[in-house]
Amino acid sequence: MPTALEGARRSTPPAELVSTHDSEALLGHITAWLDDAKAEKVVAIDIRGKSSIGDYMVIASGRSDRHVGAIAEQLQRKLRDAGHGRVRIEGRPQCDWVLIDAGDIIVHVFRPEVREFYNLEKMWSAERPSDPTTH
Repeated sequence: MPTALEGARRSTPPAELVSTHDSEALLGHITAWLDDAKAEKVVAIDIRGKSSIGDYMVIASGRSDRHVGAIAEQLQRKLRDAGHGRVRIEGRPQCDWVLIDAGDIIVHVFRPEVREFYNLEKMWSAERPSDPTTH
């Protein structure tokens, strides 16, 4: 007979307990799922050491607002099916820019002109300025 703990749903572990290897494996799955959803110009940016929001940021484009919404919905379903629990999504009503928070990986799906306007790749790919007090 199963105990109460065996029947309990497993939650996502705290970020400090998730290894870099786990986030790299998840990144591989996410980029493959985006490819399956026909997302365009998928870029993964390593943000470890630049921000505490996660390990990687993934930026992709959809051809239209409907395509952006479909990509986000498919990615949310794949993450849930893979056991990543409740994934937070913002921006779905308009589908100009949808953010999918998968814990250590933040995914941005844009319409092309919105992606070009915000240019997150340039902002997050830049090197951190050095601390002048350490020189």
